[in-house]
Amino acid sequence: MKFPDNRFPKNLCGHTRREFLWQTGAGFTSLGLIDSLTRDGYFDKLDRKNGGEGGPLAPKAPHHAPKAKACIFLFMYGGPSHVDTFDYKPKLYPLDGKTIDIKTKGRGGTKAKGRVVGPKWKFKQYGECGKYVSDLFPHVGRYVDDMAFVHSMYADSPLHGSAMLMMNSGRIFSGAPCLGSWVNYGLGTENQNLPGFVVMLDKSGGPISGAKNWHSGYMPAVYQGTVLRPSGEPILDLNVPDGMSDREQRRLLDVLKEQNEAHLSTRSDDSDLAARIQSYELAYRMQSHAPEAIDIANEDQRTKDLYGIDDPKTEDFGRKCLLARRMVERGVRFIQIYSGGNHNDHNWDAHGDLEDNHNKHAGATDKPIAGLLADLKQRGLLDSTIVVWGGEFGRQPTAEYAKGTGRDHNSAGFTMWLAGGGIKKGVSIGTTDELGNEAVEKPMHVKHLHATILHQMGLDPNRLSYFHAGLAQRLVGTEGANPVPDLIA
Repeated sequence: MKFPDNRFPKNLCGHTRREFLWQTGAGFTSLGLIDSLTRDGYFDKLDRKNGGEGGPLAPKAPHHAPKAKACIFLFMYGGPSHVDTFDYKPKLYPLDGKTIDIKTKGRGGTKAKGRVVGPKWKFKQYGECGKYVSDLFPHVGRYVDDMAFVHSMYADSPLHGSAMLMMNSGRIFSGAPCLGSWVNYGLGTENQNLPGFVVMLDKSGGPISGAKNWHSGYMPAVYQGTVLRPSGEPILDLNVPDGMSDREQRRLLDVLKEQNEAHLSTRSDDSDLAARIQSYELAYRMQSHAPEAIDIANEDQRTKDLYGIDDPKTEDFGRKCLLARRMVERGVRFIQIYSGGNHNDHNWDAHGDLEDNHNKHAGATDKPIAGLLADLKQRGLLDSTIVVWGGEFGRQPTAEYAKGTGRDHNSAGFTMWLAGGGIKKGVSIGTTDELGNEAVEKPMHVKHLHATILHQMGLDPNRLSYFHAGLAQRLVGTEGANPVPDLIA
């Protein structure tokens, strides 16, 4: 007996054939599908995408026990010279000024020869591990026994814009969520009154590519970084509009929320709408809590001195580092601080006078960074907070121009360091060649740095995904990447 449109007669069961099969045996036939979806992590991904009952930023269970609850990324925009800071290359000194055969690739293309620029600062050993650190960072040098140096970093681009996007989002093209957004998405936030991801820019301006470096890409906007100003109005356009009372604003938001949630009730998979509802409520709560979070008036003088806040040279970066500690105390997951803005000598991009450039930027950041490490450590927060230092790439061992000490970009080998959050202490991993030109031992791509940070925060980098454009997108790419065992305590 056949029925039109492959349907059973309404007077027999009133359901489609698929519905009949589904309900046969009390849904027993669906158990195999549920098991398959569970093994694939489908329900875990769906819960992370929609945030469960608490919204997109509700705290979410990690994949495994985390070593770190927060991450502070100290971004030295422009590309600090590794051979002048933390990657000691004694063979460069006697070669200063000599032209040698060396293959380099920078913003100007590939070269076969170059004039060597010897390091302009002396190095000396610090700590029990005997780590060599240049005279640019005497304060940071005191904490090398708490740090892990990676001397064999490499990236895919020697150009600022694409290299910064890679360091922040794992891609050289814009449109992908950045590291902080992935952490926000994967874990939610412990403080519902502050953003889960905070960005503090240099006083001279933001970096090239701007907000793309802290954007949520194809994820809902609720996961993007919030730019926080260390003084004055902490978040722009946050205050109550002129002429409106708090009571009136709350009533307006309640009506808006009611209408939005009614719309969402029939569209449970609309994560963008859920994020929009959450963002309105978060902005309202931040009106009361953000000003308190940046108010350092109650910090004692010893703490302010530790960060160099009373010194005009270190005040700006020091204040941001102190605020980073305060954010960690208040449950903010990811904080990124930029040293260097605008372009050229406003950041670490030392194409001209290397000494003037690095003296300026290291002088502004050395004491505040050391103060941050010391303060986190004495408060018992360093064990649960990863501190990351680095730029988008390093510098070449040779001069860029016929005259001067400026160095071109170098993405083939550079240095970054990490501390806290279950990272090994007092170790150096990987090497560049004897001139610091290229990573040769244990090369470490940016995606493995990202994988390590996610892992320490309790997230499996190969499991954390977001479905977009027909693919399970990951920070570490669809091909995946593993954390670096040499970095993990």
